[in-house]
Amino acid sequence: MYRDKRITVVIPCLNEEEGIQRVLRSLPPFVDEVIVVDNGSTDSTFSVAKELGANVISELNRGYGRAYKAGFARATGDIIVTLDGDHSYPADALSYLLEAFMHCGVGFLSASRLPALSPDAMSLKHKIGNRVLSFLMSVLFFRWINDSQSGMWIFRRDVLSKMRLTSDGMAFSEEIKIEAILNKEIGFREMFINYSQRVGEKKLRPWRDGCINTAFLLRKRLGL
Repeated sequence: MYRDKRITVVIPCLNEEEGIQRVLRSLPPFVDEVIVVDNGSTDSTFSVAKELGANVISELNRGYGRAYKAGFARATGDIIVTLDGDHSYPADALSYLLEAFMHCGVGFLSASRLPALSPDAMSLKHKIGNRVLSFLMSVLFFRWINDSQSGMWIFRRDVLSKMRLTSDGMAFSEEIKIEAILNKEIGFREMFINYSQRVGEKKLRPWRDGCINTAFLLRKRLGL
């Protein structure tokens, strides 16, 4: 519990046996529920997360959005926090972020990795791609976004019922932010975090994912 609110952490994972250990061990004790969504891992992610006390569920249909939807459907906390399983987001800073969330007056807070403090945390190619997608999203939806691709969010669980989330892939990260921006009952803000280099293999396919995300933004803007 954090200030009388139950906290659920949802972590999608695909072959993150090394990173998920560090993430789960760094979570603060006030977290009430940890849901790890194993998205078809071929390593020991499932068993490692289970041994460390997480509620592990399987989503065999791969996809970033699919994994999150499966995790959100099981979440019972008043507030949901999301993290990646690669230990790149600051799990040990949750109290700071939750405090900020509870005072910012919105239902959805996104943690921005840009500008990155560590030059090694994100490759130049990824920084450029992120900047391009964030700028495009800002122009299309009339709201400045620093990091449209961030995967660390803090939001009230009840706002999910006010969102229309259709993406099953990487564009889910953009869509959930767009839904918060468009719905005035929810409200959206960003807050800077310290981002670090990921542990384990990289899953992002910059050119392919960038093209897919761009097409998704255009379809979302046009209501298709």
